[in-house]
Order: sequence, then C-alpha cells, then structure tokens
Amino acid sequence: MHIRPTVLTGISLFALPLAAQQRPAAPTPEQRVADSLRAAEARSQVPVVTLGDAITLALRTHPSIVRAGSDLSIAHNSQRVAKASWLPTANVNSTVSKSPSTRFNSATGQVVQVTTPYSGSVGLNANLVLFDAGARIFQGKQAGAQAASADANLVSQKFQVTLLTKQAFFSALAAADLERVALTAVKRAEEQLKIAREKLAAGSAIRSDTLTATVSVGQAQLQVLNAQTQRATQEATLARLIGFDRQVRAVGDSTLIAIVDVDTTTIRTEALQSSPAIAAAQASLRASEAVVNSTKAVYLPRVTASYSNSRSGAAAGLGGAVDFPSLNPLWNLSLGLSWPIFNGLVREQNLWNANANRDAAEASAADARRNVNAQITQWLAALQSARTQYSIAQASREAANESLRIQQERYRLGAATIVEVLQAQQNVDQSEVDAVNARVNYQVARAQLEALLGRSL
Repeated sequence: MHIRPTVLTGISLFALPLAAQQRPAAPTPEQRVADSLRAAEARSQVPVVTLGDAITLALRTHPSIVRAGSDLSIAHNSQRVAKASWLPTANVNSTVSKSPSTRFNSATGQVVQVTTPYSGSVGLNANLVLFDAGARIFQGKQAGAQAASADANLVSQKFQVTLLTKQAFFSALAAADLERVALTAVKRAEEQLKIAREKLAAGSAIRSDTLTATVSVGQAQLQVLNAQTQRATQEATLARLIGFDRQVRAVGDSTLIAIVDVDTTTIRTEALQSSPAIAAAQASLRASEAVVNSTKAVYLPRVTASYSNSRSGAAAGLGGAVDFPSLNPLWNLSLGLSWPIFNGLVREQNLWNANANRDAAEASAADARRNVNAQITQWLAALQSARTQYSIAQASREAANESLRIQQERYRLGAATIVEVLQAQQNVDQSEVDAVNARVNYQVARAQLEALLGRSL
C-alpha cells in the first residue's frame, strides 16, 4: 500500500487512501465456520489423554494424595517408635580436662611441676521402663490405629481424586461433543439460509424468510463460541488435575458409556461394610479410643531400672586420659518408682480432651455410615434416572431428525413456513444436547457409586 506524507500547519501526517481508512468488513458466516474448523484442527495437535492415563497422572501429582501418603509414612514411623519404647535407652558420655602444668605449693612457697595435668572420664548409662500400667501397650495400639486410619484415608483420597478426575474427564468429553453439535447446527442453519435465498430468488419465498434464517445462523455461531469457551475451560480443569501446565484433550471410547446392571441390595451392603470413607472413620475412632486408654495409664505408678558404668582418673598426657585400664571404675544399678499424686489437673485435662475427641470420632464414624447409606440411595436413583434419560434422548434425537427432514421437504414444496423449519432445527439441536447431558449424568453417577464402593463397577 502506498503511503503519501502530507504536511499540515507544521505537523507531519500520513494521509492513507480512502479504502485503507475504511473499517474492515465483518467475516461472513462461511468464514466464521471455517475459522471454527481451523481452530478444531489446531486443537487436534494438543496432547491427548485417555481416562486411565488421566487417573494415573492425577493419583501421582494431586496434593491430597501426596499429603495422605506423607501422613501414612509418619504413622508408620510412629509405629516404629512405639515398638522401640520397649527397648532400653542408652547413652555414652566422655569428658577430658586439663589443669595448669605448674602449681604453687603454699607449704614450701615454691612453684612445683604437676605430673598429671590431664583428667578424664568415660561412662555408659542405660534406662529401662519395667512397668508403666500398660501405657506402651496402648501407645502401640494407638500408633497401629493411626496407621490404619492413615492407610484408609489414603485409599479414600485416591477414590475421591479418581472421582474428580472422572468428572473433569467426562465434562471435557461432553464439552467437545457439544462443540461438535454447535458446529453441525451452524452448517444446518447455513444450508437452510441457502435454501431460503434460492426460494427468494425464484419468487417462491418472501424476504423475511432469509432474514429469519440469517438470525438463526448468527445464533448458531454464538452457540459455537460458547461451546468453545466451555471446552477450553473443561480441558484446562482436566489439565490441572493431572499435573499438566498446558491444554490437553480427552479421548474416550464407547466403553465409557456402557450400561451396567447393578444389584441395589448387594451394592448397599457392600458399601456399608467396605466403603473407604467408613473405613477411615472407623480407624480414626479406634485411634481415639487408644488415646483414652493411654491417658488413663498415667494414673498408675511407673517403675524404671537404671544402670551406669563409668571410669575416671588423671594422666600425664592426653593419651593417658583415655587409657581405660588406668581409670578408676564405678558402676551403679538402681530401681525407681514414680507415682504422681497431683500435677495440677494436667492428667485430668488430657483425659477430658481424649474423651471429647473419642466422642467426636464416634459421632463422625456413625455419621459417615449414614452418609454413605444416603449417598448410595441418591446415586443409585441418579444412575437409573440417567439411564432412562439417555434412552429417551436417543429416541428423541431420531424423532427430531426425521421431523426436520419432513419440514425441510415441506418448505421446499411451499407447504411449511421458515418458522416451522427453524423450530424443527432447534428440536434437533436440543435433542443432541440432551443426549450429551444424559450421558454425562450417567457417567458421573456411576463414578460416584464407584467412589463409595471403593471399586469399579
């Protein structure tokens, strides 16, 4: 493009040709659809992930899984500490000191040489608890219960993360399907617009038909934009769950919508017996009960045994300070009894807290059982409802397609109006959306049941 400079009142401007100053023309409907198709083709280069891979990646990177794994490791370490409390504690100590090499003899008034300026000692101390009223037994049970609780919590977290991943994965698949539905609706609306223009040119239609069809195309294009936004959002959510820093695309197959028959009575019994949520709550209750028993043991006496063996002496040089045969031996064996009578209600406070925590854990365990029972009822009903919705949506889609075909043919023959055709198109679009939503509802309800059961259906 040629740009011609012009000078006006001392200010240098650039006078563009008139065509360049005009606003660019808005893209045609065909261009918009082409842009959407190119965007869809570009998305095909995005990394794809299957449901199994998505779950594996989520279980590896999700913060709740990492945190639950760390809690389990800490609980296992506490078990080792509880077992080690049955062993004696021991420590070794050693000291070396040096005094001045000369000293003043007050009796003679002379400075004399010290022959043994170095002194040292080395010793071993050991302590063993002989009786603690079963406190170590209860502490071991507490550590075991806490480890079981941490393990059950890890299993529960895995199923919760699996549920979140499945929901995000199915939502991403649904968003992609809804985008395809919207693109198909645009093509269908443009074909109808083309027919209306041809009938207008032939004099067998009125201008309002083309205007109405044009509005329908615009509305369909707006639905494409909304669907693309929804798809990008859902794929970004899935990428975050599986630890990706960029967009990913979910891919599935027909097995994801496979209809399964479930025995409601068996599933309810199984869930109430082995649900990860109930197992975690029961393990927490056992840990709380062990804390109560361990706290009560403080009221009884504690008997300990102590043994020490040391050697000490002086030497002329540093090496002599650690010459064991030249050191004087000393050993001691003692038994001790400790029985706190009153410690400012500290024991009582600890016992009150332990009892309160045990009561809360008991209530939580009972509530977890009721919650699982209620959720089983909810999601079994949702599963059955989604199956029915999906079957109805498939039948409605076939009926809507047949109705649209008939209305389009009647419009060509002049026996139907453009409004009737567009209404039939909307019915087809809605039936497609209903089918996608019913499929997602079924998949989510099934995933919820699997999370409650702790296994795949």
